[in-house]
Amino acid sequence: MPQHAPTAAAPPAGPGAGRPRRTVWPAIGALLLGMLLGALDQTIVATALPTIASDLGGLEHLSWVITAYLLAATAATPLWGKLGDQYGRTWLYRLAILVFLTGSVLCGLARNMPELIAFRAVQGLGGGGLMVLSMAIVGDLVPPRDRGRYQGAFGGVFAGASVLGPLLGGLLTEHLDWRWVFYVNLPVGAVALAAAAAALRLPARRGRHRIDYSGTLLIASVAACVVLVASLGGTTWAWGSAPVTGLGVLGAVLLAAFVAVERRAAEPVLPPGLFRVRTFTICSVIGFVVGFALFGALAYLPTFLQVVHGISPTMSGVHLLPMVLGVLVSATVSGRIVSRTGRWKAFPLAGTAVTAAGLLLLHGLDENSTDWRISGAFLVFGLGLGPVMQVLVLAVQNAVPYEHLGAATAGATFFRSIGAAVGVSVFGSLFAGSLADRMADALRGEPLPPGITPEGLRADPRAVGELSRTAREEVLGVYSDSITDVFLWAVPVVLVAFVLAWFLTEEPLRAGVRSPDPSEVVPPNPVERSSLEEAARVLSLLGTRQGRRDLYRRVAERAGADLAPASCWMLLRVHRYGSVEPALLADRGTVPLEVITEAARELEARGLAGREGLALVPTGRGRAVADRLADAREECLAELLGDWWTPGRPTDLAALVHELNEETGGAEDDCPRAGTHRTAGQGGRLP
Repeated sequence: MPQHAPTAAAPPAGPGAGRPRRTVWPAIGALLLGMLLGALDQTIVATALPTIASDLGGLEHLSWVITAYLLAATAATPLWGKLGDQYGRTWLYRLAILVFLTGSVLCGLARNMPELIAFRAVQGLGGGGLMVLSMAIVGDLVPPRDRGRYQGAFGGVFAGASVLGPLLGGLLTEHLDWRWVFYVNLPVGAVALAAAAAALRLPARRGRHRIDYSGTLLIASVAACVVLVASLGGTTWAWGSAPVTGLGVLGAVLLAAFVAVERRAAEPVLPPGLFRVRTFTICSVIGFVVGFALFGALAYLPTFLQVVHGISPTMSGVHLLPMVLGVLVSATVSGRIVSRTGRWKAFPLAGTAVTAAGLLLLHGLDENSTDWRISGAFLVFGLGLGPVMQVLVLAVQNAVPYEHLGAATAGATFFRSIGAAVGVSVFGSLFAGSLADRMADALRGEPLPPGITPEGLRADPRAVGELSRTAREEVLGVYSDSITDVFLWAVPVVLVAFVLAWFLTEEPLRAGVRSPDPSEVVPPNPVERSSLEEAARVLSLLGTRQGRRDLYRRVAERAGADLAPASCWMLLRVHRYGSVEPALLADRGTVPLEVITEAARELEARGLAGREGLALVPTGRGRAVADRLADAREECLAELLGDWWTPGRPTDLAALVHELNEETGGAEDDCPRAGTHRTAGQGGRLP
């Protein structure tokens, strides 16, 4: 027997449940523009970094331009999410855009590197809100049955931004000025702000949440201490100096305080119980390493191309495309293979091994490497990273109970974000220290033009062009070795992840585990969703035509109804609303007219529906079959959740399945009919 949730337990339709699609798309467009701002900013800056460092000075602090953004966005994400739950998301979304644009303007006006780093943190605060709120508002606008359709658009934005970012950053830097890398956000942001003000009209939500301010502040402080030690130790301060030791001790004290606070928090940012799940702990470490390697490399690859090879900023963006495409392609392919076979452990193993090989290939590059060799090394590196990022979130979701599903997903991506921030800093510290030592040795005894010093060459690589041929070759060799050695030092770290991947336990995939969103694979932003929202995402496959076709095929088999999927779908709609005009349904919906016509013909031929004028109405036998179909559909929806659908399942999960079962029948706006027919309360129990 199907286990229906009680009628009282079913949640009311969300704000978007009855919203016509013609009003949804403008709102979705406003969200896509905001998402584009955040996603593009994470890749567009990389190709401009060498020029920024040359203009503002302080190449040794270049890594902080990226680190400041990552740290701020990572720390702010859970706060934006919980504040949106409590006070409503639309005004917060507009505020996030304003904060991001303010940070963009300030970055463009920066006069020195410390100012730019501080303003990038402001930009990161807004960027974290753009990411989490835009995805959450989709849940407010669109019922679960339709989210898959719209989430595909967000995936396209992320993929496009990942490919477009490096190229656009190079174009703006070369043909305008590096400051336009930040100013370009203003017109896009202004349109996004206007669209959000005009199209986003949602009631304020009053969720019962307690924001873990202490936990958020503490974990951000711990990350900041780690980043400061990694970036300043051995360069600005000696490793055994009082400031480095003090930061290390402070970080340890803050970490202990964080653990104590999280044990008592009502809604902890990172529940301590998750670390008792071995898969979560191992995947978090591997994710940290992946973020470490990806963004650490991404920060310094443009410097290698532009300084060592003299490639223009635009062409350096082109050279980065093989790496980005490698990540996208391998992530997509691995996700599909895992979904088809249910086997996933091979991908973290293969991915970390290929990533290590890619780092070794990057280490082997020098000032004489050909474009084909450079692109091949970038491609191998990207191919290794993609499947690891794709599968880690999936493995974590597969290992935790339902009540920890949202927190575990957020935790897995959170550690990758922290790894990205730490990786950029560590790579930067290693690069700066190596460059300083080698530059002094290479130029010892070399006559230098007036006004050029080894310190000046480290701060502004453009001065290399004024050196003699011999000195220039020495300096370019120093830059090449200093950058590529960083990749070699990253190899042991990735190999640690490779060893840890062997300790993962490959449990059979739950039926409810799906490949993560593109937003969780390409950029480093952490995810902030509740367990119920994660379950709704699992069921969003109903938003695709193939997903619905497969669902109704299983429904017909379970109900013992020898009907085509489209006929099942139409019978349930006719039964729920009393009558439907097939021609109008085809005009307003996405199902082709010929499919609807064939379904209506089959229902009439089987005696399950008849005609009243142009409308199709159910017969008594049709209502009985529709009842069986509705029961079977709810059972099939529950099966999509795998073993999260247990006898002790939470009420909210049961209510979600019941609500989805009704929504899958279509909103009344999707079931047009002329004249006055039976109301929704007539003709037996509604599906």
